[in-house]
Amino acid sequence: MTVKATGWARTFPAGQGVRTGREWTRRQLSSLPWAAEAPDTVDEIVLAVSELLTNAHLHAHSDAQLVLTWDNTCLHVSVHDEAAAMPAPREADAGAVSGRGVNIVRSLADSWHTHAQQHGKTVTACFKPHLQP
Repeated sequence: MTVKATGWARTFPAGQGVRTGREWTRRQLSSLPWAAEAPDTVDEIVLAVSELLTNAHLHAHSDAQLVLTWDNTCLHVSVHDEAAAMPAPREADAGAVSGRGVNIVRSLADSWHTHAQQHGKTVTACFKPHLQP
């Protein structure tokens, strides 16, 4: 299945926008021809967006710029925030209500990486559609 490369971008304000980000992402993904055949992948992408936007707002205290890009192989989810500190997987305490976001994204994505920039960083995760038979 070959689809012209496509993408979308939107900024979500700090302190709000995670729910809106999930809904917006789901709407954009619904336009891709594989979305109906890979609902689990869509759900994984939406969950990763939620975690990445939450991390940007919670840890960077900044707006989050979300870019979704489909390149015919992978749906790239990129979130930029203003914090210089790079995210790292960590073990959350058993009773902790936070601290699992990076591990969630890492376990769902086919790959992920971070990129330091002059003003902040960008976290990018790649999701390959897992089509149901």
